[in-house]
This record gives sequence, structure tokens and C-alpha cells, in this order.
Amino acid sequence: MNRVAFEIFGIEIMWYGIIISLGVVAALLLANILAKKKGLNFEVIVDAFLVVFPVSIITARLYYVIFEFENYHSFIDVINIRNGGMAIHGGVIGALISGYLFARYRKINFLEYVDVIMPGVILAQAIGRWGNFMNQEAHGGEVTKEFISRFPEFIQRGMYINGAYYHPTFLYESIWDLLVCIVLVLLALKKKEKDKGIVLAGYAILYSIGRFFIEGLRTDSLMVFGLRTAQIVSLISIILGIILILWIKRKKVHY
Repeated sequence: MNRVAFEIFGIEIMWYGIIISLGVVAALLLANILAKKKGLNFEVIVDAFLVVFPVSIITARLYYVIFEFENYHSFIDVINIRNGGMAIHGGVIGALISGYLFARYRKINFLEYVDVIMPGVILAQAIGRWGNFMNQEAHGGEVTKEFISRFPEFIQRGMYINGAYYHPTFLYESIWDLLVCIVLVLLALKKKEKDKGIVLAGYAILYSIGRFFIEGLRTDSLMVFGLRTAQIVSLISIILGIILILWIKRKKVHY
């Protein structure tokens, strides 16, 4: 696999960055559609994006570096994200915190807006996983030629690394994320006015269910105390999502 898409003035443009950018554009387009359907101001979402997106990139990278700190030997290594090395959980956490603070500053309903944004977030994740494919990362354990032959030829080539075939876990998660995106879009369109936050809760639960099981197949998991960090965070997210749903069903949300 060639990680470099092309060069401009001697600067290598990586497929990873291109694919992540496509995911961001797709997320904004979907948010625009849903915002119009729900009567919300898309310009507010764009303003929030200009704040939230840089923060999420930083927190996604910091989250990854913290758990892989022994592999980074200089500040340049830490800030170089061209070859990957970002954790979606870190990005989402940073985005939600900065988005909440932005909403408080602009005096808008955080949950109302986040509900039309989260379907785009999971769509961006589905697209972004193909950046992992181009980097030949985020894959699972070794598999047989017979197993991998069930997949398209280009997947087989991409998952042939150092003389062996590996589980295309990036693909599993990409497909799961697309399915979750469809569910969240339907939820965003059909939710009742008093159910602000229900899409965010759905994201937390559904994405985390898939991530928990897929993470168990991966060989490059971030670890803490011998446990897979993503699985721990996924379990916590499922619990928080359930708590949020129960809270929404008991009272109207006013902030």
C-alpha cells in the first residue's frame, strides 16, 4: 500500500489526511441537511466546527500519545499526525467538552444542536476508517488466505502485511458506523421536541457496542493496566448513554 496520494512542491500528501478531510466534509453536509429539517441555524454549527474541530484533533492525538508515550521521542514526533496515530475516543471527548462550552457561550441548546451533528460524526468515522486501511493500521490478528479471500481483492492486498493476512477490522467498524449513522439519522428526524439528547445517547450506546467487540479483534489496541482502553471507554459510554436516555424520559431538557 502506498500511503502517499501525491506530492505538491515536494510535500507528500497522505491518503490518511485526504480521507479524514472527506469525512469532515460529509459530516458537515449531513449536519446541514438535518439542521434544515429541524429548523436549526447551520451557521451556528459552522461556527462551532471552527472551534470544536481543532480541539478534537488535538485531544485525539494527545489521547493516543498518552497511552503510547514510550514511542514518541520529540515534540515533532508528537505533532506529526501524517501517518496516523489518533484515537477517536479522545477526539469525541474533546469535541463534546468544547462544544458544550461553545453552546454555553453562545447561549444555545447544546443537546438540540448535538443531535443533528452526531449522525455526521459517525459518518465521518465510517469514512475515516479507510484512512487506517491506507496506513495498514487498526487491523486485527492474523487470518488464513481462505478467510481473507471472502473479501474484495483490494482488501486482500491491503491486509497482506509482512507476509501474512490480517483481519480487516477497519472494514468491520466502517460498516458498523454506517449502519449506526442510518439509525441516528432516523432518530434525529423522528425524535420528539422533549427528547433532546436522544441522538447523542444513541450514538454513545450503538457505536460503543460495535467498538467493544471489534476492538477485541485488534492487535494495536491502546492498553491500560493490561486492559484495552477502548473497551473500557465503550462500556462507560454505554452506561452513560443509558443514563442519559432515562434522564431524558423523566424530564424536559432546558439547557
